[in-house]
Amino acid sequence: MNYQKLLCAALSLFFLIFHAFGQVSDKQKLKRFDNDEDLLTHVQRMYFEYMWSGAEPSSGLARVRYYVDDPEKDKDIITVGGSGFGIAGILVGIERGFITREEGVDRLEKIVDFLQKAERHHGMWPHWIRAYTGETVPFANPTSKDNGGDVAESAFLMQSLLCVRQYLQDGNEREIAIASKINQMWQEMDWDFYRNENDFLFWHWSPDYAWEKNFPLKGYNECLMPYLLGAASPTHPISKLTYYNGWAREGAMVSEGERYGIPFYVRHNTGEEHVGPMFWTAFSYIGFDGRGLQDELGINYWDVNVSHAKIQHAYCIENPKGFKGYGDNCWGLTAGYSVKGYSAHNTKNDRGIISPSASLAAFPFTPEASMKALKYFYYEMGEELMGKYGFYDSFSQTENLINKKYLANNQCQVAPMIENYRTGLLWDLFMSCPEIQEGLEKLGFQGLKDNDLR
Repeated sequence: MNYQKLLCAALSLFFLIFHAFGQVSDKQKLKRFDNDEDLLTHVQRMYFEYMWSGAEPSSGLARVRYYVDDPEKDKDIITVGGSGFGIAGILVGIERGFITREEGVDRLEKIVDFLQKAERHHGMWPHWIRAYTGETVPFANPTSKDNGGDVAESAFLMQSLLCVRQYLQDGNEREIAIASKINQMWQEMDWDFYRNENDFLFWHWSPDYAWEKNFPLKGYNECLMPYLLGAASPTHPISKLTYYNGWAREGAMVSEGERYGIPFYVRHNTGEEHVGPMFWTAFSYIGFDGRGLQDELGINYWDVNVSHAKIQHAYCIENPKGFKGYGDNCWGLTAGYSVKGYSAHNTKNDRGIISPSASLAAFPFTPEASMKALKYFYYEMGEELMGKYGFYDSFSQTENLINKKYLANNQCQVAPMIENYRTGLLWDLFMSCPEIQEGLEKLGFQGLKDNDLR
């Protein structure tokens, strides 16, 4: 009996040590850098790893989430939109030398082959895909009536796939074949079907519930890209009327309001006096470069994003709810976890949660404020906030909490958006697509010639 007790005690001690070691092993050693460029490269590489070494193995795509304390959770669920941002990150990895071109092409071929075989609905992928089988996984829960095509997630995915097409189309025989497969999937996306004979796009369609989800896609939020790709489609396009009546709400999306002396330009779906979560400045702008462009309502999406980021930054400096830690160098509200569960944090829905990805992905629009945030997260919060895939999803200094989780949608946007700030890599690739230029012209965007058609 004494031997049994001793054995049990030894085993308990072993598992405690093993668990503690597992906790520590995720931490990254803090490196010091003599200049900002090297720091940016280091951070890009950390975030790149979520899509590279952290990818779902059967597809090469992004797991929807990764919990440091429960790495087996949802390990076989692939997220479509986050994978799109991660695919853009693979191109960054090649250009930055994190991987070789051959390694990148190997992964991209695997990804494209999987996506071709995965279940689609009138050419659109679902929000989540089951690994190995490619089957649709109902988003959120089986009763959500969201077990079909997702226009927004599919747009975020195709946005980056078109960048890959442009990147590979003049390469060797294998690279040209990958570009050709992407082109085929692009042409199979039936944007017109997802209007359901209306002057706007619907977010979802289900083979079991048809249009019961009844979610019209209207601005302003993160979903500009579905309208841009829909207008640009060479096979199943939407009309100019759909963009202006649907997305722009017959002009009602335009706003003349301001906050902190900063103009909104558009009315966010969070309300007239608020701006939305920061992922709205990234998801449709991995590829779309709005500099110098405006539509017939006078909307310049570059200005929209700069204002959005500046207002969030100013809000965190004001800190009207008095949360601990908020300030000039600690800001960024976006979708993520809080003590009350998952939520889309913004100036209207502020729960004291800061997400590092929010300010880092805003580098193109607020470079000085984003650099201050990066240095604070890295040098001040340091190893406690960092894991093997970059900074953890979120933290609350008020609650003395660090959410040691990773969300693909947050992690995978950072490396591409920082690269757009540094070199414009993804913007150059996406804007070089002839269909995109034709689609923008069709929608009446002005300034195309001044935007240096590529």
